[in-house]
Amino acid sequence: MAAGWMRHLAGEAVEVRSGGSEPTDVVNPAAVAAMAERGIDIVSAKPRPWTDADARAADVVVTMGCGDACPVFPGKRYVDWVLDDPAGKDVAAVRLVRDEIERRVRGLLAELGGRA
Repeated sequence: MAAGWMRHLAGEAVEVRSGGSEPTDVVNPAAVAAMAERGIDIVSAKPRPWTDADARAADVVVTMGCGDACPVFPGKRYVDWVLDDPAGKDVAAVRLVRDEIERRVRGLLAELGGRA
């Protein structure tokens, strides 16, 4: 959802890479539905593992509670967003997570001087 928001709000101004420390085979259907309600299509997103190359290429690495499973490189800016995990939750519960992610993405974009 964070990658979807960032792409939606920043457009071409930001390159977005998304991955997880323990990705599932498919994007959470409730997350897809919640994002679609806001006009953001993440149905074609493919969960994949986060790689060292992703972290090395990033200016800012946003993690969501991955702890020691996420690669850490000196000189990179890391931001950890502690959020409820939407896995197994219905759309109503995922909406709360979606809206909090939107708030945080907008804040990060404002810090970076992008549009929000």
